[in-house]
Amino acid sequence: MISEKAAVRYSAAAASDLGRKRSSNEDALGYSVEKGVFVVCDGMGGAAAGEIASALAVDELMRLLAGSRRAPAPQEAERAVGAANQAIFSRAQRNHKLSGMGTTMVLLLTCEQRAWFLNVGDSRGYRLRQERLEQITVDHSHVEEQVRAGRMSQAEAERSPLRNVITRALGTQSQVTPDVFELETEPGDLFLLSSDGLTRELSDPLIESILRLDLPLDHLCARLVSAANKAGGQDNITCLLVRAVQTVSSGNGVPRRAR
Repeated sequence: MISEKAAVRYSAAAASDLGRKRSSNEDALGYSVEKGVFVVCDGMGGAAAGEIASALAVDELMRLLAGSRRAPAPQEAERAVGAANQAIFSRAQRNHKLSGMGTTMVLLLTCEQRAWFLNVGDSRGYRLRQERLEQITVDHSHVEEQVRAGRMSQAEAERSPLRNVITRALGTQSQVTPDVFELETEPGDLFLLSSDGLTRELSDPLIESILRLDLPLDHLCARLVSAANKAGGQDNITCLLVRAVQTVSSGNGVPRRAR
């Protein structure tokens, strides 16, 4: 009898859109399914500084994490976040026109049946499991800190004129510390990485209802972007979806997709 060992593999798709109000896209994304690295950044700063900051962050993270010969460990990801932060900070120090630029970041690492979210700022990481959506990351924002301290309700936070104020970002200071969330992955899990241009327009229940549709990942991304634009499209909209799929490795070592 041939023994079989279950393993988890991943597939991904992404979309980024200008939205209906912005003249440029300050979001950036990158991913490598092979290395299990997925990242979304949302830049901020005057002129083109936001675009530069987010692109620098994605380029540096992908170079350090997806450019290695093996799948990176979470400790390596934390060091890569520090390197990306320093790259943005140093660039701004050298060019006064870029002073104050920065970017939010949400990063997902996957390795077999384990996954790690790292985040800085208010770009978010979610997991849909058995048709239930859960926000894994915690926003680094003024209103979120007020909600956690009990000084503001969630409804008040959503209406607050300070909802765009973030308390942590890549590149605005010489050092930054990401939050790290470790997860066990099950076949069927669907991870969402998004900029706030998506989550400011769509409620979590609406995002959940879209992700529950039986559609290919690229179609789900298109549905999310379209819904955010219909809801107002006030900001750039970026989403990256990563699905865990069970594969079965038979005794001859040849993996095959489970039925």
